[in-house]
Amino acid sequence: MNKNLSHFLDLLIQSVAFWTIALFCYGMFRYFGIEQEIGVTINKGFEGQGIFFRPLVKLTFIGIGLGVLYALVDFLFEKYVSRKISLGLGIAFKIWLYLIATIITMTTFGSIASQFFTVNVQFNFGWWLQEKRFWNLVFFIFVSSIVYSFVRIAAERFGRGIFIKILLGYYKNPKEENRIIMFLDLKDSTTIAEQLGHQKYSKFIQDCFFDLNEVVLNHDAEIYQYVGDEAVLSWPYKKGVANNNCLGVFFAFQQQRELRKAYYIEKYGIFPEFKAGLHGGLLMVAEVGSVKKELAYHGDVINTSARIQAECNSYNVSLLISEKLLKDLQLDKFSISRSLGNVRLKGKKEEVKIYAVEIL
Repeated sequence: MNKNLSHFLDLLIQSVAFWTIALFCYGMFRYFGIEQEIGVTINKGFEGQGIFFRPLVKLTFIGIGLGVLYALVDFLFEKYVSRKISLGLGIAFKIWLYLIATIITMTTFGSIASQFFTVNVQFNFGWWLQEKRFWNLVFFIFVSSIVYSFVRIAAERFGRGIFIKILLGYYKNPKEENRIIMFLDLKDSTTIAEQLGHQKYSKFIQDCFFDLNEVVLNHDAEIYQYVGDEAVLSWPYKKGVANNNCLGVFFAFQQQRELRKAYYIEKYGIFPEFKAGLHGGLLMVAEVGSVKKELAYHGDVINTSARIQAECNSYNVSLLISEKLLKDLQLDKFSISRSLGNVRLKGKKEEVKIYAVEIL
C-alpha cells in the first residue's frame, strides 16, 4: 500500500506540475493581447473585467484538475494495462482516456467558474460536441499529451534525475562520481534457458525484471542497464548507504519473487534465484554515442563489482560485498555478515576482502 501510494504521489506531482504549466501556456498563447487583435470586438460589459487575466486563471485551475485526473489515469494504466499492450497502443489508449477526463474536468470547472465569472458557455449534457473552443483546447492537450508521454519514456529510460542532467549536457564531458554498483545475475541461467527454450525463457526474464522494477524505487536504485539475464544497479554513494538501500533492494527483490512463487512454478516450473555483487567508489560517468545515446560508467568499481558477483558460485552464497563498502553500512539485527577472507579477483593484482551478507 505504501509503495502504491508513493508511486501515485510521484505521478501526481509530475502530472499537476506539467499540466498546470501547459494550460497556463495555452492561456498565454490564446488570450495575451487578444483585445488588441484586428477584428476582435470586446462585448460591452467585458471591458476592464480581465479579458486576459480571468481566462488565464480559469485555465490554470483547469490544468490542476487535469493533472490530478491524468495522474489517476496514468497510475491505473501502469498498474493494470501497460504490460499487456504495445507502447504505441498504450499512448493512444491513454490519450483517449485523457479526452474523457478532459470533458469531466472542463464540465466540472466550467460549471463552478460560471458561478463566479461571466462565461458564455452553457455546460449542459453534450455541450462539448458543438463547442469549437473546447476542440481547440483538446488539440493543444493532444499535442501536449504526446510530448508528456515521450518525456516520461525518456525519463524512465535514463532514470530519475539523470534525464534532466542529460538535457543540460552535464555528462558531455566525463564526470567523476562516487557510486555504488550492484551486478545482479540469474543463477543457473544456461540450464534454465535450455529447459524453457529461448521464447519462454525470454518471457521468464521479463517477469523477473518486472519484479525487480517493483522494488528499485523504494530503495533509490537506478537501473544502469540490462544485459541478457543480468541487471546492473547503481546509486549515488550516499543514497546507496542510507538505510542500507544497496542491500535492502536485493532482499526486497527476494521477497517480491517469493510473493509470486506459485506463479513462477505454475507457468515455468522454475523459481528464479539471483546472485549479486556489491562494491563502491569513484568512477567516471560519460554520455556516449550519437546514433544511440546512453550513459556509460568507466572505472575499477565496475570491474570489481562484476568480479565479486562472479565469486558467488564459488562460495555458494547469494550476496557478496566488498569490505570497503560494508564498513560504511550499519547492519540491523536481522542481517549478518560473514567474512570470506581476501580473494584475488580475476584480472586484478591486489586481493579484495569480501563478505557474504544474509538475513536471519
